[in-house]
Amino acid sequence: MDLYKVIDNTLPKLRPHLPVFLASFALFNVIHLVLVPLLARTFFPPQWARMDARARNNWAIHICSQVHAVVIIPLALQCLGLPELDADRAFGWTERSGTVQAVASAYFLWDSIDAIVNFEDFGFVLHGVACLGIYLFSFRPFLPYYASRCLLWEASTFFLNIHWALDKTNRTGSTFQLINGVFLVATFFSVRLLYGGYTSYQFFQTLYTGRHKIPPIAIVLIGTGNVLLQGLNWFWLGKMIASLRKRFAHPKVANGQISALRNGHKPKSS
Repeated sequence: MDLYKVIDNTLPKLRPHLPVFLASFALFNVIHLVLVPLLARTFFPPQWARMDARARNNWAIHICSQVHAVVIIPLALQCLGLPELDADRAFGWTERSGTVQAVASAYFLWDSIDAIVNFEDFGFVLHGVACLGIYLFSFRPFLPYYASRCLLWEASTFFLNIHWALDKTNRTGSTFQLINGVFLVATFFSVRLLYGGYTSYQFFQTLYTGRHKIPPIAIVLIGTGNVLLQGLNWFWLGKMIASLRKRFAHPKVANGQISALRNGHKPKSS
């Protein structure tokens, strides 16, 4: 079987972006499996030695997530005003958008594999697989107009990773965490829920307008993926607010749980 022929038949716009896709996938794996352990053993040997495998993996995946957020947001912003995509929001295409989608697809492939291999929560698996499918499918091309817009959701991930790191470095309940928490909730609500909700409304309008050209199975799968991701956003917002309230309403309780958090374990409910 000719692999390139299969790719061309299923995802016709992907082949020119395969080098970026493969390089990005390799980069996230190198950061996860090589760079983080190497730097941790070099600069933080006592702390790294005390961590179990789960805690070490949590540090690695949060650093990969932060790298992705820092890289993908500027790339996505550059694609928001592209006339080629705006002219046809269902099937429009430009190679600049393809680069963004290749990086995002590689990241969510890495993320899906990690979420399955190092399973912690089914929601993480659903999120990774849904995002992977949506961004890969945009290489047909299909809905690349919305790919970069949905990637702006990663703006809240930047603050989420900082919040997580502060927990793990004995700064739970600190002023820095409070300020970061305000930015986290504000960014999450504005980018993922308000802007994301508006984008989803436009998304379903595009599906409805192009329903005679779009295969029904594609409408069902992509539409379900969008609803799933928006549902996870609302679910995670509730957990986020509850977490912040617990930290700052009961600082003594939170501080007493730092050792468990630092080791990557979920503290027991009080």
